Amino acid sequence: MRFGIFYEHQLPRPWNEGDELKLFQDALDQVELADRIGIDHAWEVEHHFLEEYSHSSAPEVFLAACSQRTMNIRLGHGITLMPPNYNHPARVAERIATLDLVSKGRVEWGTGESSALLELGGYGVPVGEKRSQWREAVEQCANMMAMDPYPGYEGEFFSMPCRNVVPKPVQRPHPPLWVACSNRETIKLAARLGIGALTFAFVDPAEAKQWVDDYYRIFKEEAVPIGHACNPNICMVSSFSVHQNEEEARRRGLDGFRFFGYALGHHYIFGEHKPGRTDIWADFEKAKDTLPLSGTGGIGTPDQLRKHLRAFAETGVDQVAFIQQGGNNRHEHICEALELFASDVMPEFKEREAERQKKKAEELAPYVEKAMARKQFMKELNDEEIPNVIALGRQITDPGNQGKNSIGSSVRNAKSAD
Repeated sequence: MRFGIFYEHQLPRPWNEGDELKLFQDALDQVELADRIGIDHAWEVEHHFLEEYSHSSAPEVFLAACSQRTMNIRLGHGITLMPPNYNHPARVAERIATLDLVSKGRVEWGTGESSALLELGGYGVPVGEKRSQWREAVEQCANMMAMDPYPGYEGEFFSMPCRNVVPKPVQRPHPPLWVACSNRETIKLAARLGIGALTFAFVDPAEAKQWVDDYYRIFKEEAVPIGHACNPNICMVSSFSVHQNEEEARRRGLDGFRFFGYALGHHYIFGEHKPGRTDIWADFEKAKDTLPLSGTGGIGTPDQLRKHLRAFAETGVDQVAFIQQGGNNRHEHICEALELFASDVMPEFKEREAERQKKKAEELAPYVEKAMARKQFMKELNDEEIPNVIALGRQITDPGNQGKNSIGSSVRNAKSAD
């Protein structure tokens, strides 16, 4: 099994000057440490306006900084918000490809849509359309990275003319594609579309086995890739705080993990939020003693964490990503826990990973071939079909183009009006 660390960039109130600076600099140090000790992935979310829960609104900037402080760790968008009101698909393609270039081919392209009204409403994404917008944007964004040129598209939620979207990524046709999954039905959708499942649900190993079995059964039988390559993988998140003393592990990590769940619930399920004024941490402090203690299997001693992870490995989960930065968890405690995990727990799982990956690739190869055969690819343009785009300056100065182009006509009309 592989391992990742997962960042929301949480910052509970009260906020003091310099807190956000320290938050980001500490996270960069943690990713650098994770790379040095052999953690496989660093995942970074994209959220907007979700105060205290997530101050990560520009993940491409953070991951680019990580790329220059690391050598081997994979850099995951966990996730990129894909509805076009958040991010035009061409801008996503450009950013993903650029990050892949500056990281020398280490990007994982996670995608999603969000279910928080603060960000959906802030960007004008209709709740009833968000899944359809996600699907259209993901497919076309993958086409933009893979095709030369991109033929253009007239869609339901966005349109653009033929353009060659550059740069192209190191990983061709595009980096491994994932989708955020918070329930079993989205896991099934990921399998049908031939993409990895980033499961942001804290399930026990028994339920995880059902999710894994569903995913790989559907992938083998039904997958029609939304992208230009398959990425059959399942990643599940886990709480995380490890110390030789169980009580100290809980003291250091339990409140941070509980705040993670409480703040998520506030923004997604039960909360009422006044921007710039609501104090989620204060509300959490009042409620925390009544909150259920679920999903805490990753908090404890190395032996307890090892048992927790073995259970996931036995179900067929490909990767576990740790929620180590939550609430007011301290930077030095996070670093100590990562180092203890790497020395006392991770080696057992690393020893078998190469053989597991090899066996899995051999088993899935014929199913991947069948899935790719089912895909209907976007039609490439031949050279005669690729349109010429006349430069704006030439349209203005060349009498032969008078009236032939609406942009040129508009410019001339505007200048005449002056």
